[in-house]
Amino acid sequence: MDLPLSGVRVIAFEQYGAGPFGTQYLADLGADVIKVEPAGTSGDYLRAIGPYFIDGKDRNSASSIFFQALNRNKKSITLDILSNDGKKILQKLVENADAVANNLRGDVPEKLGITYDQLKQYNKSIVSAHCSAYGREGPRKNWPGYDYLMQAEAGYFSLTGEPNGPPARFGLSIVDYMSGLTMSFGLVSAILSARSNGIGRDVDVNLFDTAMFNQSYMAAWTLNTDFKSKRLDRSAHPILVPCQLYKTKDGWIYIMCNKESFWPVLCKKLGREDLIDNSKFVDFSYRQKHRDEITRILDEELMKKNTSEWLDEFGGVVPAAPILNLKESLENPFLKDRKNIQKLKTKRGIDISLLKTPVHVSDSKFQDKTAPELGEDTYDILKEIGFTGEQICTFKNKGII
Repeated sequence: MDLPLSGVRVIAFEQYGAGPFGTQYLADLGADVIKVEPAGTSGDYLRAIGPYFIDGKDRNSASSIFFQALNRNKKSITLDILSNDGKKILQKLVENADAVANNLRGDVPEKLGITYDQLKQYNKSIVSAHCSAYGREGPRKNWPGYDYLMQAEAGYFSLTGEPNGPPARFGLSIVDYMSGLTMSFGLVSAILSARSNGIGRDVDVNLFDTAMFNQSYMAAWTLNTDFKSKRLDRSAHPILVPCQLYKTKDGWIYIMCNKESFWPVLCKKLGREDLIDNSKFVDFSYRQKHRDEITRILDEELMKKNTSEWLDEFGGVVPAAPILNLKESLENPFLKDRKNIQKLKTKRGIDISLLKTPVHVSDSKFQDKTAPELGEDTYDILKEIGFTGEQICTFKNKGII
């Protein structure tokens, strides 16, 4: 069977993280994602970002491993979109597409002519999806903005790290990733609507709104009660206990008893049935009041065995996980069992390992491809949308592509 997004074409004006991460989901699910990069430049500046490159010193425009991680299964063309000929090419691209996506600064899409109002003359059903830093309207529309700035302003730093340490960010660019994925979700939703009624629209997502929306239930608590966020020892949950790091004989383990039913099971596994009916630990509210005492008791019991021994003991009955570094996580036997790492071969025949998409689609045949070199699909795509070889050569000589 075809993949779910086979037959969907997306023209992507994207760079760096959020946009490429989101459209890679679309490409992984079968969409034809055409990455448009400025003619006469080195393209998406992620192409040049190291320090790790596939080909060592013999680099090309797709050698950056950073770039490969975000641009699998896409095509690339180069285009001077502001030139008269470039606008003609854009028109043809839009006529043959379902959506145009970008993750540019809020004031840039209109300058490039890629909002819905500017594109609907070519294709009334086109969807124009935007992923900016602070939105396309308001006092910050022309502000550049990045993930860590959003984490700082949206309160993430105040929730991360130990109480006596400085505020800390997430270890990953989680706002970028969530924003790109949210944009792609909005894009696909709008395409469904456009295919039904023939009318496209703008879909707007921005990093700031996404970062704030991710506050979820904590925002609801803060807006409606006297709840005040604070950083807790050992990455603990604000109300659910036990849910934090605990010491073992050889390191740490994270236990997450987020349902009442797990507490008695944990106590039995520890050989401490006496804790089950202790009036101080009878439910979450009582255990929260006595968090420090529970931490002391669990540390004492858990330090009798290694983390791996406890994981064998808890497996499937008490929610628990080891504390792994990045390399250890990628060597995790469970990851291997899930077959989540794939080996791809570049056009130069060099092997590269990448994580697979987490969306598993049954009964589909699809051959993943490495990220494209700059402009490698320009000729084929222009030919496909109606330009002759002679016209394409002229565009090339004029620096339009």
